[in-house]
Amino acid sequence: MSERILMCGNEALAEAAIIAGCDAYFGYPITPQNEITAYMSKRMPEEGRVFVQSESELAAINMVFGASATGKRTMTSSSSPGISLMQEGISYLAGAELPSVIVNVMRGGPGLGNIAPSQGDYFQATRGGGHGDYRTIALGPSTVQELVDCMPLAFDLADQYRIPVVVLADGILGQMMEPIVFNKKPRRSLPPKDWALTGAKGREQNIVRSLWLPEGSLEKHNYKLQAKYQQVQKNEVLCEQYEVDDAEIIVIAYGVAARIVRSAVKKARQEGIKAGWIRPITLWPFPTMQIAKAADELSIFLVVEMSMGQMVEDVKLAVAGKVPVVFYGRAGGGVPSVDQVLEKIKQLTIPVKKQ
Repeated sequence: MSERILMCGNEALAEAAIIAGCDAYFGYPITPQNEITAYMSKRMPEEGRVFVQSESELAAINMVFGASATGKRTMTSSSSPGISLMQEGISYLAGAELPSVIVNVMRGGPGLGNIAPSQGDYFQATRGGGHGDYRTIALGPSTVQELVDCMPLAFDLADQYRIPVVVLADGILGQMMEPIVFNKKPRRSLPPKDWALTGAKGREQNIVRSLWLPEGSLEKHNYKLQAKYQQVQKNEVLCEQYEVDDAEIIVIAYGVAARIVRSAVKKARQEGIKAGWIRPITLWPFPTMQIAKAADELSIFLVVEMSMGQMVEDVKLAVAGKVPVVFYGRAGGGVPSVDQVLEKIKQLTIPVKKQ
């Protein structure tokens, strides 16, 4: 289909996952992502594919593990407390190198928190979240259309690198309605799934595991994983930039917060303030080089998040002390306004650009 239609984010990403070839979905209801589970419960059987409402998030992520081990494209979704329950299973997926897509429609925390939008799960998504030395690719769309477009990318990245891919949305993006277009894009050239458990008749058996007991074997496996993560960092960074070349202040934000920042920066420009913005699309791998390059010519960064400050740490690491990094955030379901961000931009003293 190519016509523009109006859909809420949760249902749009679910349909996009089906178009992208999702073979099996396993999930458990939780607000504010319930529309995904409800939509998949209807559409997956219509397509002759697997839908299971599991008895818990723990069950859902382990069903993902089992289905992925057979080579199928698998997906689950939840919201922040439910994703926390899945962390052990996500570590197992990473350890066994099983591709999967995990959607987190974030809500306020910690604990059960509330059902308001938040970005408080950034650390969890970009640092692994579970035990062990592993990474997950993390995507941070900012519009419903981008949420749709990132689903085929998420499945392709998962299959290409045999890695779990996390899609970080939030309660606003999941619930809001925007006009979108479903475009079935060509897949990447992907490696064959000759590791999958499809029956060993006529060939050597495949073994999918995350348990490595012989001395030195787990260390060797970890080095293999790290080499893969380095390839992801080299090849898969995505970010968007606006008015960076002459900027004296750059605002960095992702997801829904980036929409607010975009409007604030445009207002700042109208008032003669040389502001720009950088929006990370891949939260891991993080656009470290792009931010570091901007820091060579810039005077100050402002990081805006719907949290108490998580992505700001990655920005500071990228800047490496070259220029100040200032943070402004709202937490527990608080959402910054355009005027609040604009006022913060105005408050910052802009020193003379470095020669």
